[in-house]
Amino acid sequence: MDTSTSLRVLMFPWLAHGHISPYLTVSKKLADRGFDILLCSTPVNLNLIKKRIPKKYSVSIQLVELRLPELPNLPPEYHTTNGLPPHLNSTLKKAVKMSKPEFSKILQDLKPDLVIHDVLQVWAKKIANSYNIPAITLVTFGGAVLSYFMHPMRKPGTEFPFPAIYLTKIEQKRMREMMEQVYKDKDPDDGDPFAEDPTQVILLMSTSLSIDSKYIDYLNELTQANYVPIGPPIQEPMNEDGGDIELIDWLGKKEEHSTVFVSFGSEYFLTKEDMEEIAYGLEHSNVNFIWVVRFPKGEEVDLEEALSTGFLERIENRGRVVDGWAPQPRILSHPSTGGFVSHCGWNSVMESIDFGVPIIAMPMHIDQPINARWMVEIGVAVEIVRDDEGKVHREDVAQVITSVICEKTGRNLREKVKEISEKLKSRREQEIDAAVEVLLQQCKNRKFINSSS
Repeated sequence: MDTSTSLRVLMFPWLAHGHISPYLTVSKKLADRGFDILLCSTPVNLNLIKKRIPKKYSVSIQLVELRLPELPNLPPEYHTTNGLPPHLNSTLKKAVKMSKPEFSKILQDLKPDLVIHDVLQVWAKKIANSYNIPAITLVTFGGAVLSYFMHPMRKPGTEFPFPAIYLTKIEQKRMREMMEQVYKDKDPDDGDPFAEDPTQVILLMSTSLSIDSKYIDYLNELTQANYVPIGPPIQEPMNEDGGDIELIDWLGKKEEHSTVFVSFGSEYFLTKEDMEEIAYGLEHSNVNFIWVVRFPKGEEVDLEEALSTGFLERIENRGRVVDGWAPQPRILSHPSTGGFVSHCGWNSVMESIDFGVPIIAMPMHIDQPINARWMVEIGVAVEIVRDDEGKVHREDVAQVITSVICEKTGRNLREKVKEISEKLKSRREQEIDAAVEVLLQQCKNRKFINSSS
């Protein structure tokens, strides 16, 4: 479907890789259908985004700088959640809110036909509407997560009707603490996507009805809003300019499905205790692995110091520990990869399914435990279960990894993940085309209002 619209859409994601990635995926899909895209973020994020935009989009996707005000302890290289020390999260959110006049000026100067904004930046809708520009929220997680958190607000005192989805007591405690901080940081003008008539609310969802139909149906029951799935956020494997050639060559020498990829996203940093348990589990699983280890900016530690003495030497022939970054789509799409030890961020979960790789779930916080249990529910994941204090144990790490790579469990998971991957791909074009029709109607409504006024 090529709309040949020449309509300009300004994409405005939150400053996290897990939010920017689906916005970039949607930007490419819309550009393929004739839209001109303006992708707005901070310079430090745009420097990374540039590397992920193929040359064919050099005209149709333009990058727009959002410059945040200078705040103490928040230099420009910290204008992203990627590697941001956790204690600066509130400061970054404050800086983004202070950038509202800058965002307003961007809209005034560029005059897009439509704004697609993050659920964490609902205030962008009010600014867009002040220029008579329609604005729609793009939610960067699936329906199971949104319905789980909407349920107690709409049906307080009742059980969530899908028992496969739950939070443990320690996860509930951490979620309450996080929500208390969210409400503490919230301003009256932050906005609420459901504040207006819910039947007039449109939310694009970074998911597919292939796996999410019952949860989206439940969302419709809870809110009566219009939830529009646009397909999962899949990055295509790209040849990077960085030092990944040796890593991919090493992976290519391993047998099919013999290697696990271990990565916990760009925003979560393992405790020393968790790192020790994972290292021991990997070593004693006797499975090949690639493990991405990350530290907050300004707190980097030499890998040999971070890991137990002699670990790197003992696993030299069957393991690679990578500091900071690895080409995740290339690794997941490689035939030697047989499992993904993941925090279960939504983008990682969807990429793993798309490339047919079973998930070894080790969720950390926010939406990740729900994503993990959802993936277990549909048969594409096994969870490394933490104890009542939220700690992971080395024996469990080793046992689950071994079962996925070496035993029948892994074969069953691979069959199921292949089946679901094919279902997702079969609906991909249909879902984005349906979403495009919704966007076009919003733009037509705006033009009708302008011509009538």
